Amino acid sequence: MDEISLLIGGRAGDGINSAGMVVAHLFNHLGYRVYMYFDYPSLIKGGHNYAIVRASRDKIGAHRDKVDFILALSQDSVDLHKEIISKNTELIFDSSRVRAEGIGLNLPGILKGESAPPVMGNSCIIGAFARAAGIEWRVLEEVFTRQIPKALPLNLTIARRGYDASRECCRIPPLKNFPLPVLSGNEAIGLGLLHGGLDAYVAYPMTPTSNILHFMAEVAEAHDLIVFHPENEIAVIMMALGLGYAGKKAAVGTSGGGFCLMTEGLSLSGMNEVPVVIVMGQRAGPSTGMPTYTGQTDLHFVMHAGQGEFPRLVVAPGDAEQAFTWSSLALQLAWKFQIPALILCDKTLCEGFFSFTDPTEMIPEVRQDAPSGEGPEYQRYEITENGISKMLCPPAAGMVIKVNSYTHDPAGISTERADIAVMMTEKRMRKGATLAREIENLNPVVIGGIKDADQGILCWGSTLGVCREVATGLDLRLVQPIVLSPFPLEGVKAATVGMKRLIAVEENSDGQLAMLFARHGIRIDHHIRRYDGRPFSVEDLEARIREALA
Repeated sequence: MDEISLLIGGRAGDGINSAGMVVAHLFNHLGYRVYMYFDYPSLIKGGHNYAIVRASRDKIGAHRDKVDFILALSQDSVDLHKEIISKNTELIFDSSRVRAEGIGLNLPGILKGESAPPVMGNSCIIGAFARAAGIEWRVLEEVFTRQIPKALPLNLTIARRGYDASRECCRIPPLKNFPLPVLSGNEAIGLGLLHGGLDAYVAYPMTPTSNILHFMAEVAEAHDLIVFHPENEIAVIMMALGLGYAGKKAAVGTSGGGFCLMTEGLSLSGMNEVPVVIVMGQRAGPSTGMPTYTGQTDLHFVMHAGQGEFPRLVVAPGDAEQAFTWSSLALQLAWKFQIPALILCDKTLCEGFFSFTDPTEMIPEVRQDAPSGEGPEYQRYEITENGISKMLCPPAAGMVIKVNSYTHDPAGISTERADIAVMMTEKRMRKGATLAREIENLNPVVIGGIKDADQGILCWGSTLGVCREVATGLDLRLVQPIVLSPFPLEGVKAATVGMKRLIAVEENSDGQLAMLFARHGIRIDHHIRRYDGRPFSVEDLEARIREALA
């Protein structure tokens, strides 16, 4: 068996996300590479939550249309997913809530018999799944011991009750692959920022980046990290800029609505040249939209947010390894060039879980010039050939360090002189050009699939996983720009040379990446778009690509 898919579903409060993670780690322990997608409405209680866990011999980053197992803690887990059930799908369910054919468990009776809380029903049903899949009890016991820190003995007792009440339906063989860490995209972003030298993380919780704040708070002590949760997003960006002025490498997390409030602070960073990193998690729809669903709708907003003209870095990683790598690079580049850097992500990446291969040794080096300056004549905005001034942070003996949101001269003194306004604008433009040259040396465009194919898929962000799999299966080239601003034109030209047909895949209605490419003279032959808040499945995208190629 090269791969297996499983859906576990229930109501909010049933611990579905945690249960899905335990299943993912169970597959990981057996040597499979895993991907997990978590779907939930914006409700604290009730509604229908489900996780799809897919395990494969090879690296994956998308789900399929059919599953081999459904673990149902509610009737909706069967009724709302009839289209993914095949004749080979095995159902394991709570017989007190669900009417179905398969392996039924009286979860309330089992839990009452062990004086266990209702949330432990998922431990029972995971135990039943392990028996049905032919997974030895010792394997399940090892995974529970590692993944369940609270009430482990009782959870194991409940899992054993489910295991003994089940029956073996198939056998999932262990593979010879070594287990890998299983990380969410949010965790990979957090670890990447720490690798880049992060000193402080500031955020007001907003799906889908909220869990970065939680993760950073958990690891703060071990990494000597400052973590703040201010009262709103305006306070977040201003606090981060204050930390940056004081010499602390700071990052913030938000989503579209919070980023709206941060845009004046973004412009402040552009003018006063205090670096900051903003993790911007996209979601579906304007305003509140669908806050717990996914989309790629904010590309042009992020690229053009803020008043005035100033250079910025915008990166859109597509999987956990890219999230780690480019979060580290974004922080380092923000500080080298004294600019705002934005990490553009979405719910699919942020809250998805992936088998993770540590890319640390592959991260390119970003050389930082050591700051220097002498005496009271230090000029914070010194005019230089590359547009980058020496950045000192207070306190510095004998020196006054000014930053200014107003148009200013090289010393930071406010002015409205026309000649100085031109001089400082051109300084920022040179800095942007220097950044663009450095970006071209950092592999900003990924080429995958069949690299010499003359037809291909263009994607960005979290659509990488599904596009990579479909491109390989259909013998197509894959082109994924990770850096979107400054636009890596030379890298894109090299990645698309010799192509006769390029199909853009996006999760928005406008074709925002295609519009960006057209602005730079790159023609897109066909567009495939999805904008219902859900990610593409492998089968869905493959069918639409075949139609475009016909």
